[in-house]
Amino acid sequence: MSRLRLLEDELCAQGVDAAEVSAAVRALPIETPSWGFGDGGTRFKVFHCPGAARNVAEKLADAGLVHKLTGACPSVALHIPWDITDDWSALAAVAQQHGVKLGAINPNLFQEDEYRLGSICHPDAAVRAKATAHIIECIDIAQAVGSNTLSIWLADGTNYPGQDDIRARRGRMLECLHQVYGKLPASMTMLLEYKVFEPAFFHTDIADWGASFSLCSELGPQAQVLVDTGHHAPGTNIGYIVAWLLALDRLGGFHFNCRNYADDDLIVGSSQPFELFNIFHELINGGSAGRAAQVAYMLDQSHNIENKIEATILSIMNVQTAYARALCVNRIELASLQTAGDVLGAHRLLHDAFETDVRPLLAAMRENAGCPADPLQAFRTGGYAAKLAKERG
Repeated sequence: MSRLRLLEDELCAQGVDAAEVSAAVRALPIETPSWGFGDGGTRFKVFHCPGAARNVAEKLADAGLVHKLTGACPSVALHIPWDITDDWSALAAVAQQHGVKLGAINPNLFQEDEYRLGSICHPDAAVRAKATAHIIECIDIAQAVGSNTLSIWLADGTNYPGQDDIRARRGRMLECLHQVYGKLPASMTMLLEYKVFEPAFFHTDIADWGASFSLCSELGPQAQVLVDTGHHAPGTNIGYIVAWLLALDRLGGFHFNCRNYADDDLIVGSSQPFELFNIFHELINGGSAGRAAQVAYMLDQSHNIENKIEATILSIMNVQTAYARALCVNRIELASLQTAGDVLGAHRLLHDAFETDVRPLLAAMRENAGCPADPLQAFRTGGYAAKLAKERG
């Protein structure tokens, strides 16, 4: 008997429909970031990867290849001005040629000299006006390329106590965000990301989910919280945050990556797979029809020493694995154990699902969708890396 048939029989005995698990995973779109395909690094060094994308057209080509091999990444997020062009219709057409579309638009509010003391929190009204105008420009770009998502992350904060008035900074930020929110078309969502620290070391102006939630609540329903799995202090229970935001109807999206100490931006699921599983468990609890909540799912990682496309493919596979395992939880039985107060019984049921080897099921799902059973192996044996290195120098 095949491994797939054994797994299907095992899941059936546990009250789980293997076909529904496959269908749910197949239906989960995961956006890739354009910046994940170019050379990246740390403040110490940027290492060149042969064949890495050198411009936005090559980034879209690489994203299209990832989607071709995984069948899971139909859109690509852009970072402005990193991906700026003078013809957005032409760029959207390039994306379409590679089988993808343009997704979330991310304004860059941290690389201008004027932003040394912040962008929309800056003490100088002229700097705040410049930052606000750039965000509004990104709304126009989103409309031009057919995107319905504006994704904002601020590097704003202070390094020293007394450097600036924290409450005043919040007021400045909210004033600018109200201007931006007023420019949103009815179809667009503003995702507001948070980060516990860095590059500011005393305080960041949107440090946690509560700060983001409070701002979104003041702005309106089109403002939603964006959770990045790497933007928390060690030991933070991200699944708990997910559960609360879903209950409050304020979870707008996810940036997947992995961190050991801070925002390491490692491959998602590489060192904390059980955390990723628990996040998906809560996303399913807060979703409908036994599937994860319909929010924006995207990778946001810095591939410094590994091949960019390989890292992206492995990340997608890790996300799919975590989601499939979470779908293997018999939630009716789990609720019964919870009601009965069977602490270890409920925990064991959850952990058994986490330990389920879903790889045969995912391999079959990909093949049924016309993709390789193992996308990473297909990339390696297909000679893509050598071809790109030769073409791009």
